[in-house]
Amino acid sequence: MLELAGIIILGILAQWVAWKFKIPAILPLILIGLLVGPIAAEFLSEDGTKWIEPIWNGEKGLFPGDGLYYFVSLAISIILFEGGLTLKREEIKNVGPVITKLITLGSAVTFFGAGIIAHLIFNLSWELSFLFSGLIIVTGPTVITPILRNIPLKKDISTVLKWEGILIDPIGALVAVLVFEFISVGGGGGFTKTALMEFGKILLFGTSFGFTFAHALAYAINKKMIPHYLLNVVSLSTVLLVFVESEIFAHESGLLAVVVMGMVLGNSKLNNLKELLYFKESLSVLLISILFILLAANINIEDLMLLYTWKTAALFAIVVFIIRPIAVFLSTYKSNLKLNEKVFISWVGPRGIVAAGIASLFGSKLIKQGVEGAEYITPLVFMIVLGTVLLNATTARLFAKLIGVFLKSSNGILIVGASSPSRLIADYLRNNGKRVVLIDSNSSYIDKALDSGLEALNIDIYQNDLTDNIELNDVGYLVAMTGSESVNKHVMTNFSKSFGEHGSYRLATSEEIKDSNNEDKKKFFSPKDDFINLSEAFRGNPKIYEIEIDSEEAYDSMKSKLYAELKSIPLFVKKDENLYFIPEFEMSEESKENCSLIYLGKNVVEAKN
Repeated sequence: MLELAGIIILGILAQWVAWKFKIPAILPLILIGLLVGPIAAEFLSEDGTKWIEPIWNGEKGLFPGDGLYYFVSLAISIILFEGGLTLKREEIKNVGPVITKLITLGSAVTFFGAGIIAHLIFNLSWELSFLFSGLIIVTGPTVITPILRNIPLKKDISTVLKWEGILIDPIGALVAVLVFEFISVGGGGGFTKTALMEFGKILLFGTSFGFTFAHALAYAINKKMIPHYLLNVVSLSTVLLVFVESEIFAHESGLLAVVVMGMVLGNSKLNNLKELLYFKESLSVLLISILFILLAANINIEDLMLLYTWKTAALFAIVVFIIRPIAVFLSTYKSNLKLNEKVFISWVGPRGIVAAGIASLFGSKLIKQGVEGAEYITPLVFMIVLGTVLLNATTARLFAKLIGVFLKSSNGILIVGASSPSRLIADYLRNNGKRVVLIDSNSSYIDKALDSGLEALNIDIYQNDLTDNIELNDVGYLVAMTGSESVNKHVMTNFSKSFGEHGSYRLATSEEIKDSNNEDKKKFFSPKDDFINLSEAFRGNPKIYEIEIDSEEAYDSMKSKLYAELKSIPLFVKKDENLYFIPEFEMSEESKENCSLIYLGKNVVEAKN
């Protein structure tokens, strides 16, 4: 009981440490597992036992006999199902040629290159060498996001790294599963006609079970045949059912079935897909926390000593410093990325949770089958995972500065609220060379923004942690322009530190407009305007104008006139080719002479006439 509780407590503690210090969770999880497992047995325990013993002498421990194998199998099936849910057809079409090439051509280079090197250096069989290379294809957003979260980068670089991790996760897992099935049916030796038939059975039952049950579950959910409070647990039980049933009909086809099931469900018109994803994500966090402490603790010192050789360093160096750059440069050939951007993408390629988990599962299976050399699979993959995570977590920021991809100033603008006035303002900013991102929970607003060529994200700021979005790393201005006063205040309170490096502004409330002594006026987008005023100015004349200002008196006079007479709203000030928010400009040391005042509403020239 103490060990079970300890695993959960240590796992969640590791997740918190990862969040607090902005590092990938896999790093503290594996380190804690090694500490309570092989390190404790070798250096800390008087009797040489591990503090947490998953299996002891084959029949004792937390999971005696085949218990650990079954638990790992079911846990990995749930994690892979969640990965499959995130893979969308339209994303593959729209992510761009660079990312498409990275997950196809780049994966092929890694697969064949690492497989050949593993065979030559460690003298592993070709089958095991390519199993190893298939496993290390996978990167994953759970390891890349924490590393890049605090590195201001151009959107192109962040986008490439983010979408490579998301899309390659289930693809890499699928490649590893197929290679493993090929080894299993071949028995580690030559592939006979019978072996190929068995492999065909795995493909047939894995894909057919996954496809059929996915459509059945989607139909039941959309037809409301499942009560809402049972939706998540029914989905979970269906995943486990598919895995087990597929295994019964064709041994080793279960993982393939759940990946296919996840991919089909993720691309179907499912009413509750977001809710399903949230549940599976929370469950995956718990399973990953338990899983990787167990897997690391199950490694023995003898396994680690297999890596105590120059061969390990050579394999790591070739995979990270030769094969990864070759894959990236081939995939980005003739792209718009600059040389230093390609170099940075080559440097950042941490392997993730799926790679380590599947390696432990497959390694233990092949050892039980008596496949020669199978004992190398788990420690070699763990070495690549820990090595790449440590390398990138400690050097990515410094490396970005050295090669010149680190943005010295974050000038992107994040506007929360994508109503018509917000879209007009965003369009003006974009036309003046600013990167603007609109966020709203209203999908209709987001669709209109996207149709106008604006960057927009359909996000509920109460449900999503925007700080995890590495594509917003170049944002330095935050503007809350929704019709809800509470939402605007929530945005300022929770996201100003992350996205308001140069300024955070919101619309005033009706009470604040009346309070002339309000001390927070410099925090307002416009201290005399709330959402109603903004909407009325837009409705009166949905255009943005610029007017030349030649003196400080003219600046103050024009602002007063816009507010009082025209019911228009001052937005920005343009001076010396720089664009400022009104509060930013008035707090700066810039002179109010020879500038342009940008405003929304009635045209001053027409009003004079």
